[in-house]
Amino acid sequence: MVATTAFIISNNPGNKQSKQERLLEELLMEELNEFKDTAADGLYAIIKTAKGMIYLQLYYEKTPMTVCNFVGLAEGKFTVTEGKPFYDGLKFHRVIADFMIQGGDPLGNGTGGPGYAFPDEFVSDLRHDAPGTLSMANAGPNTNGSQFFITHKETPWLDDHHTVFGKVVKGQNVVDAIQQGDIIEKITILRKGNKAKSFEVSQEKFEQLQKEVAANNKKEAQKAMEAIQQNAREIIQKKWPNAKKTGNGLYYVVTKAGTGSQARSGQTLTMKYKGSLLANGKVFDDSDMHEPLQFQAGAGKVIPGFDQQALEMKVGECRTIIIPPELAYGNRGVGNGLIPPNSYLVFELELLSAK
Repeated sequence: MVATTAFIISNNPGNKQSKQERLLEELLMEELNEFKDTAADGLYAIIKTAKGMIYLQLYYEKTPMTVCNFVGLAEGKFTVTEGKPFYDGLKFHRVIADFMIQGGDPLGNGTGGPGYAFPDEFVSDLRHDAPGTLSMANAGPNTNGSQFFITHKETPWLDDHHTVFGKVVKGQNVVDAIQQGDIIEKITILRKGNKAKSFEVSQEKFEQLQKEVAANNKKEAQKAMEAIQQNAREIIQKKWPNAKKTGNGLYYVVTKAGTGSQARSGQTLTMKYKGSLLANGKVFDDSDMHEPLQFQAGAGKVIPGFDQQALEMKVGECRTIIIPPELAYGNRGVGNGLIPPNSYLVFELELLSAK
């Protein structure tokens, strides 16, 4: 267990404390000791700030890699920390009212980290479903480092985009009081019970867990993709039994033959279109709601599947195309859930002109 005496170290030069500061430290110590006595067995992180202490339960059994990283940095056990607690003295650099507080960036501007990235560790029953959710900040899939955030409320749109690895069990009022620039004075790790005390935190263990999680993520992603592909085949067979399949997995049906010229690469094409999700038929865009699309064919201005099929059309032609994810938006999706990751897209097209 990390020595609790760390909580009585002042930030004042020479470690000199005023009477008021000493009294506050004594009160915090009493609070900490009471928590230690009454908390259930588990692994906890206690964040000391000028506003008070935030007590976090860490999900070390469900998200061992992410918790290992957090604890390893907090206790200075990783190579990059050089034996010094990583988080102590950093600030909450990003605070958005009625959303969350974010910290853990050594640069203090949201761009910094520990100098490495590790995989996402999503768990189906760990959701952003309540205030006080502890989760990893990132810059996209598998870019976790040292930055974390704690929510003010439920934030379900972050599910399966950010790894939930703990929750506030005491001190949500402190979370709500934190302002941008407030300092993480110290993070202390508390292990209570045999399981928590035996949870290994080391550079070697973290690297091992990364490999295990990455392998499992790859396996699960493959299984999920196979299920998506099978579902797509069944829908296409039912709705477009005469659809032709190209060599790269795209399907198309010509619903009206064109009588004009063939589209060529480099031309400016004018196209009417309606886009929907194959999985549920939900329309995400329709040129009738604004204007027909104009784009340079073959120049990468639109998603690959759209571009490829446009070049197969003649002016006046109408066709329906079904684009697999790898020729659309892949595993990233777009539009904050408007087009989910790994979506098959259906476009109803009409080529109006090619010039």
